[in-house]
Amino acid sequence: MKEFLKEVEECDIGKITKDVFASKFTTYKVGGLVRAIIYPKNTDKLVLLCKLIKKHNIKYKILGNGSNLLFSDKIYEGVLIKLDEFNKIEFFGNKVVCGAGASLMKVARESIKRSLAGLEFATGIPGTIGGAVYMNAGAYKSDMGYVTRTVKVLTDDLKIITLTNEEMNFHYRSSFLQSHPNYICLEATLRLEKGDKNALEAVVKDRKERRVKTQPLNYPSAGSVFRNPENADPAGKLIEDIGLKGLTKGGAEVSNIHANFIINKKEASAQDIHDLIMFVKDAVKEHYGIELKVEQEFVNWE
Repeated sequence: MKEFLKEVEECDIGKITKDVFASKFTTYKVGGLVRAIIYPKNTDKLVLLCKLIKKHNIKYKILGNGSNLLFSDKIYEGVLIKLDEFNKIEFFGNKVVCGAGASLMKVARESIKRSLAGLEFATGIPGTIGGAVYMNAGAYKSDMGYVTRTVKVLTDDLKIITLTNEEMNFHYRSSFLQSHPNYICLEATLRLEKGDKNALEAVVKDRKERRVKTQPLNYPSAGSVFRNPENADPAGKLIEDIGLKGLTKGGAEVSNIHANFIINKKEASAQDIHDLIMFVKDAVKEHYGIELKVEQEFVNWE
């Protein structure tokens, strides 16, 4: 690791932060020490970084806003790559080209300012464009698959290619990138529709008010823990109906406001949150015979 980081510095890849806790970079506010976080300056530097990672056989992960990740409490013996410099947002009529590191919420707000419809669902999702494309983030019966036209990616053999919407294979909370985890999203082109700015702002305002009333926004969380199962009640209702609201494990709690949220209420450890997620998952399986799928990605639990 020492030799690797020395080469990264010599190649002027970008900013490096060493020995930091994942808890500072995730919305759950948990996670152990990470050996280094690297912020590549541009695509060329990212390609060079990937070459150095392969050369030194370094464990790595691309990190967006950490809004859908649960890091373990263990030391992450590798590096996290943050694409904060890939943050451009450019509008061309009803199209918007945005870098992987751009804020999804900011893209949504800027679109609405220009009377462009299609991203109203995203105004409350605290992720990056890259993370949103990877997860096919969505809400209110819409998601990134409806608006994403093309995605520029860096492949595992370090070629830059453009994938179409069809090639991205968007489905409920899934995409082509999840089955190709070594591909790195660099940029997405979204196509929106002309809309009425006042009407769009009214929709966003109404949804924000509903979120405040129905979601535990005062505590760290990662949003909905489980995907809603097909041909069944929503995950939150299933969990609530078997009396698990308010259930705690250490500092973690199944929210009393929304049962599909697990919150970091009292300085929870990652293990507390993990164990509570698995307990709820097992309880729903035992009671209903339904296998809930966890939306969050578990990192460094092996």
